[in-house]
Amino acid sequence: MNKIKREDEVIVITGKDKGKRGTVSRLLGKDRIIVAGVNMVKRHTKANPNAGQPGGIIEKEASLHVSNIAIFNAETNKADRVGIAVSDEGDKKRIFKSNGQDVD
Repeated sequence: MNKIKREDEVIVITGKDKGKRGTVSRLLGKDRIIVAGVNMVKRHTKANPNAGQPGGIIEKEASLHVSNIAIFNAETNKADRVGIAVSDEGDKKRIFKSNGQDVD
């Protein structure tokens, strides 16, 4: 079970965008994610008329390593760690480490 999932609200804890918040838009493999509106980079692209893509400088989100982000706890208004709790029936759920509340 992944500790970070799509549509989770996360906060950047290190790097040039430290302190920015956003939602996870894509997961790339096990250790990289893309957060909406965070880690913006400029890419010089060549026009592709067959695909209808114009050329120029395009600004888009680059991936971040999972270790550079933390899930945002709205109750405490801070970054938090995620733990996995297993119920008696064997069901797994994600919880915040600071207060034991459910993430979902």
